[in-house]
Amino acid sequence: MSQSFYAETLFDGDSLLSKQLLTVDNGFINLVQDCEAPPNNAVKLPGLVSPGFIDVQVNGGGGKLFNTEPNLQTLQTMVNAHGQFGTTAMLPTLITDDIGVMSAAADAVAEAIASGSPGILGVHFEGPHLSTPKKGIHPEQHIRPLSSEEMALFCRQDLGKVLVTLAPENVLPEQITALVSAGVHVCLGHTNADAVTTQKALAAGASGFTHLFNAMSAMTSREPGVVGAALADKDSYCGLIVDHYHVHATSCQVAIRCKGYDKIMLVTDAMAHVGSDITSMPYFDTVIERVGDKLTVPDGTLAGSALDMASAVRNCHRDLFIPLTDALNMASLTPASYLQLQQRFGKLQPGYQADLVCLDSELHVSQSWIGGKLCFSNHHA
Repeated sequence: MSQSFYAETLFDGDSLLSKQLLTVDNGFINLVQDCEAPPNNAVKLPGLVSPGFIDVQVNGGGGKLFNTEPNLQTLQTMVNAHGQFGTTAMLPTLITDDIGVMSAAADAVAEAIASGSPGILGVHFEGPHLSTPKKGIHPEQHIRPLSSEEMALFCRQDLGKVLVTLAPENVLPEQITALVSAGVHVCLGHTNADAVTTQKALAAGASGFTHLFNAMSAMTSREPGVVGAALADKDSYCGLIVDHYHVHATSCQVAIRCKGYDKIMLVTDAMAHVGSDITSMPYFDTVIERVGDKLTVPDGTLAGSALDMASAVRNCHRDLFIPLTDALNMASLTPASYLQLQQRFGKLQPGYQADLVCLDSELHVSQSWIGGKLCFSNHHA
């Protein structure tokens, strides 16, 4: 089925263009061309049209947490909740838990992918092979070494893109190599490792860092730590939570300057609160409270975020003074490239999936489209 879209202003992933007509067949773009006026049959896209955002770390949304209800309905609720904020593709993220919950989460993702449920690219297992001193809100009782049972789960071939966050001081380089050989993307995070251990993990195949600066050993003069190793390494990617609670604005600027826009991925680390009016949510044996846009457990530890991707883009552009096109790429093309999906996602060019987000002059989302189908529209925009 063919359809046409008309954009007054379009960011195609490379440059800003004006007056563009997109022709879409079966959810994929097959033509982008200059067009002075919209044809009668074209859908007129409001504001600035950008490739849809891709979030590789999203724990929940719409009042649902993936850990609590690891099923297809939760995944669909999360996609709908984050679609309001321009996210058109995600890796639903499972926080450290027991093997039963991990298996249920994997089955839900496999079901979503097999049924063509929109917006689900795979799964991110954040843990359970982490460092207890850097556990954050990950439940200590479930932190454990990597066994054959988890290895088999991570290496399932029906889960789309699989990302595993682990602490390299607790997982052998040979195990990292085995995961990567099976197609798993390994990120380092929730780790107290020194720089040498981190570099050995990178040499073994680890390719990214989970929420840079947060829950990892800091860079100091005589021990670069995980942060120093991440900033020094030119090939790896880093997730960055730009909500102004997790990381100071200047630290964000340093990271982007060191790594470049093509290696920093904007992530939300969003909990169930995003796209929902809930303020309090039970979590294992504690509770996560929302005050303003900040989420904490009772002792004050940050507990994920209430961030959405459109806000992350705004914060980068307005507060970090990042050029808008670079901020948009950090939310779309860079995560697509990390997942080796840069031939399908992250650009609005022929051959790419028609995942679009329409942004108003304040960079708020007015519409989101997944595969050429409207998934969110703000009628007040």
